[in-house]
Amino acid sequence: MYFRYITVIMVFAHLQSLFAEKQDTSSVTILKEVTVMGSYGRDIDREITLPVAVADKKFLTEHFRGNIMQTLEYVGGVRSMDIGSGFSKPMIRGMGFNRIAVVENGIKHEGQQWGSDHGLEIDAFAVDRVVIRKGPSSLLFGSDAMGGVIEIQTPKTPLENLFYGEVSILGKSVNETFAESVMMGLKRGVYNVKFRFTSQDYGDYKIPADTVVYLTQRMTVDNRKLKNTAGLERDASILMEYEKGRHSGNITISNTFQKSGFFTGAHGVPDATRLRDDGDNRNIDLPYSTVNHLKITAQRQLKNDNFAITWNLGYQNNRRKELSIFHTHYGNQAAPTENPDLELYFSLVTLDMAMKSEWLPCDRLKHSFGWDVQGQDNNIAGYSFLLPEFKRFSAGVFYLASFKMTDKLTFDGGLRVNYGKIKLSGYSDIYLSDYLYRRGYPDSVTDEYRWRGYPVERAFSDLAASFGLIWQANDYGLLKVNLGRSFRMPGANELSSNGVHHSAFRHEQGTPVLDSEKGWQADVAYTFQNDGIGLSLSPFFNLFENYIYLKPTGLWSLLPHAGQIYLYTGARAVFTGAEAELNIDFTKKMTYHFAGEYVYTHNLDENTPMSFSPPASIRNSLILRHGNIRLSAELQSIATQNRVSKNEDPTKGTNLIHLSATLITALARVSLSVYNLTDNAYYNHLSFYRKAQIPEPGRNVQLLINIPLKRKMK
Repeated sequence: MYFRYITVIMVFAHLQSLFAEKQDTSSVTILKEVTVMGSYGRDIDREITLPVAVADKKFLTEHFRGNIMQTLEYVGGVRSMDIGSGFSKPMIRGMGFNRIAVVENGIKHEGQQWGSDHGLEIDAFAVDRVVIRKGPSSLLFGSDAMGGVIEIQTPKTPLENLFYGEVSILGKSVNETFAESVMMGLKRGVYNVKFRFTSQDYGDYKIPADTVVYLTQRMTVDNRKLKNTAGLERDASILMEYEKGRHSGNITISNTFQKSGFFTGAHGVPDATRLRDDGDNRNIDLPYSTVNHLKITAQRQLKNDNFAITWNLGYQNNRRKELSIFHTHYGNQAAPTENPDLELYFSLVTLDMAMKSEWLPCDRLKHSFGWDVQGQDNNIAGYSFLLPEFKRFSAGVFYLASFKMTDKLTFDGGLRVNYGKIKLSGYSDIYLSDYLYRRGYPDSVTDEYRWRGYPVERAFSDLAASFGLIWQANDYGLLKVNLGRSFRMPGANELSSNGVHHSAFRHEQGTPVLDSEKGWQADVAYTFQNDGIGLSLSPFFNLFENYIYLKPTGLWSLLPHAGQIYLYTGARAVFTGAEAELNIDFTKKMTYHFAGEYVYTHNLDENTPMSFSPPASIRNSLILRHGNIRLSAELQSIATQNRVSKNEDPTKGTNLIHLSATLITALARVSLSVYNLTDNAYYNHLSFYRKAQIPEPGRNVQLLINIPLKRKMK
């Protein structure tokens, strides 16, 4: 029902903007918003009261790692939760999963981001500029943005008529990666069309260790390669843009397909014989996962001297499969006749529509108003069960005002009202019911466990607010302060999951009566820039009234081979910390860069740290430039993380050395990098495989070649 309404509104809105475009014949005007002169990052920093960082094309190329999140780890406060060597998911200031919104072309990227083994389905080669908003962003972006936003912006359109493109080639030694990406574009008059295709293939990755431990069993790793961690990725996208007079618009169609193996020593029951070398480092055997993400977005904008209105429409279909040789813990469950090895399947369809308008009645005042609507439908299949089918609807409206009191002092404040509804289908497991009955459990226990998913229908209404100021003390210093209240609707997994999550090594159980997460946040950011010296400091403090997390219950699950039950529950929690950066240009050819970050978390109800708390870390970098050559050396220091939650292992710290050399010519940009030069064996506290005591990839030599293509046209 929700989808019908949203689809009708989306079609009507899009036709309305098309009709308006045909009626306009006025000249080009410029909106007084962000002036793209000099540093875009510095300009936008003066517009937003939250701490913000901009990763432009130059930054992304210099730190490119093959996936977008590992690349963005060079931004203070941003970390990646890694899944093997191929995929990662974002974390900002200790918060991840559904607390971080990833926005692409104005639409929130929606997949199965609730799982620790679910990566981000975005082509890293296609990203030209990213704006990272650190801190509560629920006011502008709604639920799932209470921890921050990673906003992937549409690439800048060329000003002149030309044929342009780029060929990129990537190679890595640690997992024998070979990737190529080809982009071609044509700008002609008011039209711009750009197409990109990317292909990545990689093999089992190397680790600096001979053994790993899974479920207390130590197992040998042949040739120091994790068997069945190979994978592949295929991405295709097309962007079509139109700009004439006061009107502009674009349509983007993208499809991402990923396939990756699960390390056989960390999936299911431990078996050392499954780790024996099969002689092929690039094959992908069972168990493995596939994901296909189709996204279609459309944007229309109408603007004049003091007014702009933007429409964003989006359709997404995320289909994830987890395959494993059919196995049953119940004697009466037969293998399915179709797709017998399909263990779990999730198909999530998302429809989005959003509108934002900005009005500048005078030079000192700006009003922003907007609303957004989203509908989701998730279907499931497979011989196993973890998450029920569900339908989800959310809508919100916001208002934000910015007042420039003086040339040096600006205030802003806003309010958002949000409504959401979720309907979860029930799921009764007849095989589990019979299994418990045959073992003599009473009817009350049998009936309780057979309902793996209770039918639940919940509605939520929430309020987000913010107040901030920007003080430009002088030409060198900038101070920003922001106070905010944010929220997040509980996800379907937190309300109604109930099953063995093999890839996370636990029985996860939802709580149908959970309330929304609500938090109060305070952020301060100070930046100083003068005579080749740049300094920034960003402390923050977050207090959550109902932070939802997985709590070990101490109760043994009755599901076979399930272990302990982990229950989704809420608690009062504190997240606080800071980021600091220092940049010194000793000469025009030599630069020193320091970046450090620290996050402190505390569960006020349990008096313990929160799980998945990133350890403190610092980076010391020295960059040398001479003509068209750039050299860099970095010492990355990661502290020991002893502040862990219950049943979470501490992680020992380490020091890593990274080197890079880049040659830039008119024909190509060639970069050779070495990561983890000394081949240290260390653990990433946020890694998917950390639970199995699997260290991070060893020494990695990476070669990246970018070949630009450009030809002017009459």
